[in-house]
Amino acid sequence: MQQCKDMMTQSTLYVVATPIGNLRDISLRALDVLASVDVIAAEDTRTTRHLLAHHSLSVKMMALHQHNERAAAEKVIALLQAGQSVALVTDAGTPGVSDPGAILVELVREQGFRVTPIPGANAAVCALSASGITEPNFLFYGFLPTKTGARKRSLEALKSLPHTLIFYEAPHRILECITDLAAVMGAHRRITIARELTKLFETIHHCDLGDALPWLKADANQQKGEFVLLISGAEVQKESEISAQSLHTLEILLEDLPLKQAVKLAADITGESRKILYAMALSLKEESSAQ
Repeated sequence: MQQCKDMMTQSTLYVVATPIGNLRDISLRALDVLASVDVIAAEDTRTTRHLLAHHSLSVKMMALHQHNERAAAEKVIALLQAGQSVALVTDAGTPGVSDPGAILVELVREQGFRVTPIPGANAAVCALSASGITEPNFLFYGFLPTKTGARKRSLEALKSLPHTLIFYEAPHRILECITDLAAVMGAHRRITIARELTKLFETIHHCDLGDALPWLKADANQQKGEFVLLISGAEVQKESEISAQSLHTLEILLEDLPLKQAVKLAADITGESRKILYAMALSLKEESSAQ
């Protein structure tokens, strides 16, 4: 242990990822760091004490959570100024990712101290890896707003993105969140519901958004635990295509208006690309002339 202690860098903040469920999902390096730092800044000292006891560790701790982060950061900085090393952990997963820690890291960096990440478990990546989703890009959003109105506005801004969307959600909001997702995104978008990852009742379920709420309501047990929700990206419309409704609008306008004016108005009404509409209008005109 003393050899490991000697390898630690003084006046360093270590950002340590901890298990998201299974207590064995922690790296050897993370255990070395936790065993060797002078103090552990923990989101909940009771949770971290349980983790430490499982791995036969006993280290001095202090509380650092969303309600005291700035005040606790001052204490951490004082420890670093005194030449001590500190490990930051949250209840589960990687600090600063939908969890406390980002404010502390920012303030510690501003003071010129070293920040070293110790990577490990992350619920979003864990869920994505087991989802079978083949889209190459994803957007991690984290927790949506808690109120329905604000949640729907956030979803409206995201629904046209062609990337897989990843959200976290709490059990007491899962039903209303799924309801809003289906209302905004559409019933036919695909969803992967991952809950209790790495734990005894781990569930990874795939379905259309329209089928997700009935599935959850059919078994109250599936409404328990922490959730990761993965929504398929919006379909990318090919550059040469426009919707059937937009095409119909263009055809109607071309009956009574000059081509350029019809295209401009169709673009304003439908939101389609004026360039695509213009090419389509020329094609329609040519077809009409050939008849």
